[in-house]
Amino acid sequence: MAMVGLFWITEDSVYVGSPPDAEGHCVRITSEGVQARGPDGIRAWPWSILRSAGVNAAPVEGNARGGGRFLAAVLEAVVTLGSSYGGEEPPQMYLVLETQDGAEEVRVPAATRGYTSHEITLSQRLLARFREGTADPRTLTTWSRDHSGGTPKPPEREALLREWTHA
Repeated sequence: MAMVGLFWITEDSVYVGSPPDAEGHCVRITSEGVQARGPDGIRAWPWSILRSAGVNAAPVEGNARGGGRFLAAVLEAVVTLGSSYGGEEPPQMYLVLETQDGAEEVRVPAATRGYTSHEITLSQRLLARFREGTADPRTLTTWSRDHSGGTPKPPEREALLREWTHA
């Protein structure tokens, strides 16, 4: 398992934000579209009906916070599977999905207390490419199967996102 940008990547799944919590609540990205599993059940949006997909309110890592604190937050998310941050709820962000019927927001716990601004921008581009059909989430799961080092450092995460977006 590893975090790259706004995505939590396992060998067989890509999630926005945190991996599934203890109840299995999560937002999963597949080649077919977006699946949200929450207290009200499972909802799905095929890429073909989405006009746009983006994340709002992703927490930004401040310059005063060191990489050690960032990696500690990631480790904490792994250990608790996003269920808590030392007694606090994890920061919330929103996946905004727009169809011809309007926009819907899906609340997503962040995997960390802050992402780099470059990761957020590149992750938004990758989401757009998934929606356009010019990128496939299977690229990320293939990378995860081949990568066993956990979450890469910020420069490596940004390089991966640039590669995946062809930017």
